[in-house]
Amino acid sequence: MRLLLVEDNARLASLIREGLDRQGFAVDWCESVDGAEHALKLNAYDLLLLDLGLPDGEGLDLVRALRRRQDMTPILILTARGGLDDRVMGLDAGADDYLVKPFHTPELAARCRALLRRPGASLGTQLAIGNVVLDTAGREVAVAGAPIEATPREVDLLECLLRRAGHVVAKPALEGAIYSMDAEVTPNALEAIVSRLRKRLAAAAADVQIRTVHGVGYALFGPVLEHG
Repeated sequence: MRLLLVEDNARLASLIREGLDRQGFAVDWCESVDGAEHALKLNAYDLLLLDLGLPDGEGLDLVRALRRRQDMTPILILTARGGLDDRVMGLDAGADDYLVKPFHTPELAARCRALLRRPGASLGTQLAIGNVVLDTAGREVAVAGAPIEATPREVDLLECLLRRAGHVVAKPALEGAIYSMDAEVTPNALEAIVSRLRKRLAAAAADVQIRTVHGVGYALFGPVLEHG
């Protein structure tokens, strides 16, 4: 899942990104309203994490602008403004949730997952094909009911493929979902993740296949039923 963090405190932004990265999120970062507008034009994000007091404007104005143009990207406000009136104003402006600083990363990650599980959002609670099941809340993979180990990026890859099962997902789309915008990605990084995930699934006797479409991307296919 790819998130955009809008926060002008560089140290706090770094801590948030590191914490959410460990939770399996890819997080892009900008420091201003203008930077957020630019990033939102260039990329599709699953969730926006937004500070309110920004160097070039007010975060709530960005919330209102997005909602006016029918951009329904989930928005989680992260701010030191903890008063009741502040929270009400933020939610009434169109934000989906409101978290007061300071906060702990596990709670932030849980709130992100909760927003992404809402109807119409990016996460369902469970994705399955064949005997492979992904619990998107717990970020756990099971094959035939038995859990298997997988790295956060392998889980991200599997989720992208599960959501488009039977269809080819282009390499840039997969890389965009797995890595943040400024991540240093080697040319064969995605191929390496695919290879490791294939081996894990094969070792667990999964009845799905990750097929390579050369020059395009990858597709996940479930078991083929034979008719007698």
